[in-house]
Amino acid sequence: MSADFDLERLQACLAPEPVAATDADDFADKAATMALTEATLTPSAVLFPIVLRETGAQVLLTRRTDHLRDHPGQISFPGGRMEAEDKTPVHAALREAEEEIGLARSLPRILGYLPTYRTATGFLIYPVVALLTPPFELRLDAFEVAEAFEAPLSMLFDPTRHRRESIFYRGARHEYHVIDCETDDKARRIWGATAGMILSLYRRVA
Repeated sequence: MSADFDLERLQACLAPEPVAATDADDFADKAATMALTEATLTPSAVLFPIVLRETGAQVLLTRRTDHLRDHPGQISFPGGRMEAEDKTPVHAALREAEEEIGLARSLPRILGYLPTYRTATGFLIYPVVALLTPPFELRLDAFEVAEAFEAPLSMLFDPTRHRRESIFYRGARHEYHVIDCETDDKARRIWGATAGMILSLYRRVA
């Protein structure tokens, strides 16, 4: 296990079962998201995979292909809408990760849940945090996933890289979180729900 990673501290920040967000949770666009009810939102689940490398803890992320209808080209966690076959958000997150990046369902060690994350675009996301121990192989679905990459957890948790932006959407201005990082000599801009869920974990650990 990498020296910079405190597993006990991380697990203490997570819930063993799905837990709803409260008014105390920080949403960049809280006025828009907290006003939505679960009945009006589409349930979905994402896998938040932390990879334990000798060089330090990394977060496995994907970049969506540019032709997708929802969130084209954005950096995201493996995940998607919950289907009727999914008994729990864990089942949905593991199924989606297997479909999108070919990650065997038996490999992630589930650590727990972050609070649900609501988006102004109408999704109720269950973030499932998991541990991945190398080696493992990925097989990307070329239709949905342009690439998979890892970003150092310490870089994502650096507050100097965190900021907010806004966009005019559906007749109103909405705020969202942004995290700037660099991996593989590429500048990466992580924003929206993915950035929000990373910051949700950061605030609990910090």
